[in-house]
Amino acid sequence: MFLILSSLLPILAGILLWFIARRWTPASSKTHKKLPPGPRGLPIIGNLHMLGNTPHRALNGLSKKYGPIMFLKLGSIPMVVISSPSAAELILKTHDNVFSDRPRLDAVEHITNSSKGMAFAPPYSPEWRKTKKFSIQQLLNSAKIESFAGVRREEVEALLASIKTAASGGEVVDLSEMVGELIEKVTYKMLFGSNEKKYGLKRIVHEAMALIGAFNIADYVSFLKPFDLQGLYKRMKAVRKAMDNVIGEIINKHEEDARNGNKKGNMDFVDMMLFSKTLSSADKLDQENIKSLLFDLILGAIDTSYTWIEWTMAELLRSPRAMRRLQEELEANVGLDRMVEEKDLPKLQYLEMVIKETARLHPPAPLLVPRESMEDIEINGYYIPKRSRVIINAWAIGRNSSICPNINADDFIPERFIDSDVNIVGHDFVLLPFGYGKRMCPGAKLGLLNVKLIVSHLVHGFNWELPKGKSPSEMDMDEAYGLVTAKSKHLLAIPSYHLLL
Repeated sequence: MFLILSSLLPILAGILLWFIARRWTPASSKTHKKLPPGPRGLPIIGNLHMLGNTPHRALNGLSKKYGPIMFLKLGSIPMVVISSPSAAELILKTHDNVFSDRPRLDAVEHITNSSKGMAFAPPYSPEWRKTKKFSIQQLLNSAKIESFAGVRREEVEALLASIKTAASGGEVVDLSEMVGELIEKVTYKMLFGSNEKKYGLKRIVHEAMALIGAFNIADYVSFLKPFDLQGLYKRMKAVRKAMDNVIGEIINKHEEDARNGNKKGNMDFVDMMLFSKTLSSADKLDQENIKSLLFDLILGAIDTSYTWIEWTMAELLRSPRAMRRLQEELEANVGLDRMVEEKDLPKLQYLEMVIKETARLHPPAPLLVPRESMEDIEINGYYIPKRSRVIINAWAIGRNSSICPNINADDFIPERFIDSDVNIVGHDFVLLPFGYGKRMCPGAKLGLLNVKLIVSHLVHGFNWELPKGKSPSEMDMDEAYGLVTAKSKHLLAIPSYHLLL
């Protein structure tokens, strides 16, 4: 962040001299209405310089001074930051209708036709209604998720066999890499019916994620957009072209297989989009709908689950006591002479606590995908102007005193949820890994299933220790900030086989 801003100083210097002579007038004095409290900004860039390399942490620090509803200016963009469960409920539930729009981010606009998808399309538009309805009713319902249980089992078993081989030789395994590949294989088989390698989609998706998560200063200082000072727009166009080509090839292959009678067995998601017989003509998806919806599903399915599992295993490695308690629960409910099955998961109460505690400490998206106010509104006595960008700081909310009254908020202690009925899908506005309201992730059930299933298999099947005699206190827990915040360094560990199979 600081490197980007410093490189722009020569370009901004002349404009800055003109502004510096003027008093920086807060928006509240112009509107004569009371904005939420917040720090005074600088000319042109506003509060951009305060975000640092980990904005969720910087914003949490500011919210401790200015409160759970805080106002900033990012360049020319008014922004409201929400940092408590009660404030989140006001935005996501009480006034969801007002705050259900998305800002028009350049990366999203350039990489995908956001108006034709679900995650970023304007709310209440025909396209948004159509793609959301299709996703919930056709793709992500319980029956469809269950129909891919065999795919999940096959890929998990392949992962465990690979780890078992490494364990027999006392090898160090890259858990981050292995879990990431597993999630991708399962996702692509559900979407396309085959592995992505034949299409080369992995590289394209990772580049798209990097661009959407990148700090693009032109999103906040609009007059810099034509200069493309960071070289992002050229990359965005290249990703869009590559994505269009790959998705077009996948669609053509599915249509060709259908014409030749080669489609057998369970229909993958592309089949459902193309050939579902239960849709009216008005509900059918065109090719742009399909491309955008597939993009939404890929982004929502892969990095969030992978990151959640990575942080969970990292925290368990740092807490041998919690690791052992989870193993004991698995041994008691599953035994050591068979593998975990999906039907076992509802019985694993301590696993549920472990997953919740990881979501609290390391929410996959520490800052939820931003919303935008659709009209002027007053909340808790504060005026929020139309077209304000609204950020829910899930990382800060997880450390709120309402759920950590007597226990260190930064410690991994699953037992803090032992007598708690906090719901992991957002209903209590304490844990928000899937958001809430109209913009809630429709794949929450599938995502949670993948996380629980993979963590339970890794802990049930193997004992784990850190390489090179490292102690848990020495583990690197630094973050690599982005749209989804993973560990900055891959999680490496040494497995030893634990089952009697």
